[in-house]
Amino acid sequence: MHTTTGPAPTDDGAVPAIEVVGARKHFGHGSRRVQAVDGVDLRIGRGEVVALLGPNGAGKTTLLDMVLGFTDPDDGTVRTLGAAPRRSVRAGRIGAVLQTGGLLDDLSVRETVAMVATLHRKHLSVDEALARAGAADFSGRKVSKCSGGQQQRLRFALALLPEPELLLLDEPTAGMDVNARREFWTAMHQEADRGRTVVFATHYLDEAEEFAARTVVMKGGRIVADAPTAEVQSLAGTRVVSFRWSGTGPVEVPGATPLPAVGARRRLTGPDTDAIARRLLADPAATDLEISHAGLEEAFLGLVAD
Repeated sequence: MHTTTGPAPTDDGAVPAIEVVGARKHFGHGSRRVQAVDGVDLRIGRGEVVALLGPNGAGKTTLLDMVLGFTDPDDGTVRTLGAAPRRSVRAGRIGAVLQTGGLLDDLSVRETVAMVATLHRKHLSVDEALARAGAADFSGRKVSKCSGGQQQRLRFALALLPEPELLLLDEPTAGMDVNARREFWTAMHQEADRGRTVVFATHYLDEAEEFAARTVVMKGGRIVADAPTAEVQSLAGTRVVSFRWSGTGPVEVPGATPLPAVGARRRLTGPDTDAIARRLLADPAATDLEISHAGLEEAFLGLVAD
């Protein structure tokens, strides 16, 4: 399935947080040339929370790099908050949480935040930045002694220092365990409630499903879907039968396709989920049946399939 929907409504009367028009970016030459971003148009309004999804190599990070001014498009234009990306970054209007780099191992978490604060004319206090990022409890720890998840919290504190209007997050919860991910997104909810525009790339589809009002899916450097998250979910076009299974063997239902289990629940889909459910109801090993629309994972897999 390769479906592109129209972009979600934005505040057309205001300067958008992000405006990308016809952007293209390639790397290498000849047989090694890779078209990382291939004619992307994207408009994100102020105050939106947008998930950017796609398989490895889809162009997500390259697109974010252009929005941050790390690299320029070969063709097309990129504007952030009505200005060139580098200008917005220099003014402290954009904050970013990236996957790697930018930290000095020999400094403590607090020393790192204090040092970077001196680069901004206006900024939060060090204590407030640490608290809002959930990094206060380990602020005395050397960066080299921090876990991957703690280093991401530190990057979040650094991103919040100038109180940016736009937050860009590239795999922000990489290296975090389940509890740390939950705490991170609680903090991010609070920042979104303050009116910030939040754009995040993630491989955790549940994060997009739970947090993003709008989802943009990329494949091969192009946008293949852009719509409210609930509408992207509906692009799967199927329903799912989930149930608990006490049988000893595999679940075999004619016309049903198995999906990955979720916890203790088995899942099947097919063209006639009512018939699948009737067949399961006749089997005492199947209990607690539910029929629901396919989730974001199924829609995503369909959109990026070859």
